[in-house]
Amino acid sequence: MPEFEHVPENALFDKYELGRLLGCGAFAKVHHARNVRTGQSVAIKVIHKRKLSNISLMSNVKREISIMSCLNHPYIVKLFEVLATKTKIYFVMEFVKGGELFSEVSKGRFSEDLSRKYFQQLISAVGYCHSRGVFHRDLKPENILLGESGNLKVSDFGLSAVTDQIRPDGLLHTLCGTPAYVAPEILTKKGYDGAKVDVWSCGIILYVLNAGCLPFNDPNLMVMYKKIYKGEYSCPKWMSSGLKRFLSRLLDTNPETRITIHEILKDPWFSKGGYEEPKFHVKHDKDVFLLQVSSLNAFDLISFSSGLDLSGLFEDARDSASECEHLVSRESPEKLVEMVEEVAKGERLLRVKRKKEWGVELEEENGNYGIAVAVYRLTGELVVVEAKRTCGDAQRYRDTWNNKIKPALLR
Repeated sequence: MPEFEHVPENALFDKYELGRLLGCGAFAKVHHARNVRTGQSVAIKVIHKRKLSNISLMSNVKREISIMSCLNHPYIVKLFEVLATKTKIYFVMEFVKGGELFSEVSKGRFSEDLSRKYFQQLISAVGYCHSRGVFHRDLKPENILLGESGNLKVSDFGLSAVTDQIRPDGLLHTLCGTPAYVAPEILTKKGYDGAKVDVWSCGIILYVLNAGCLPFNDPNLMVMYKKIYKGEYSCPKWMSSGLKRFLSRLLDTNPETRITIHEILKDPWFSKGGYEEPKFHVKHDKDVFLLQVSSLNAFDLISFSSGLDLSGLFEDARDSASECEHLVSRESPEKLVEMVEEVAKGERLLRVKRKKEWGVELEEENGNYGIAVAVYRLTGELVVVEAKRTCGDAQRYRDTWNNKIKPALLR
């Protein structure tokens, strides 16, 4: 499509013309917009940085960017690019014309065949996420959009978890989600499996699609939680026996015996009429495996991978004294820490303090500047070295890193 000759004066970054408001939440507004160069319709999520003063909110935004940039699936909303000014962050995303699935089902329940179609697409998207170490944790009809072609699109990954958030016990522990869709094991506050929680939410969604109402609902939140914990729900008379049986496996209150994605694909009700995974291009660049990493935050990895440098988007007054550098090495973490200590010995004026795992802090005797160096395992063969200025003179920090430490590590 040829580029438009005229670019409106108020075009965002001389590229996007903001249009009507599509939705509004506590921390963001979503607008329809037009790429003035190509004419393409997009949705732009606008977030005010001042509303991200809470550390967890900032983490949610960073996580959403890192996750969406790595996901490429026909039933997941695409993130095209992230832009920022001093006060705002802009997510430029695929525009999904049909609106929320919630709006459609609120007009009346779906037939069993249509419910199956949407559920198959949902499971395809969720299974894809799980295979990449991503757990949505807030699946509900309001976070599922409908495209012009009648296919659904999963959106809103702000509460998603990645494998690096799993504790040593193998479980997630952050309480999140929407009350009516929350899995019973989350209520126990003992930790939960992100994949099993998503399967439970998918079961709630399937029930809503065909029944037109929630399986667990009560004006009193505690009463509703008790129903969820005990698995007390009933199916309307029009549901087939196959769907009722399938729902009982999805809404199994015991996460250990709850049906898995792999088992869902083999279920007779799910596969009735035939089921084929959608064909689409799978990305094979570095970004694909970033969310598999357990020892380094996914956003940190993406922020210094090629193609998406987000380091300037989240300027925070608390971090104004720090600067960060990264490099990738095939040396062992232990060897790299030893190399840093050797450089410090050569400098003489630097105090050296070993940190837990693979880390070391260097600080000049008179406190003019300090450097913290940490080493993280990236894959079986690769590790990442992160150097951060902790205090003092920025130029002295850069000189020491660029002229002393970095050359030693790259030898």
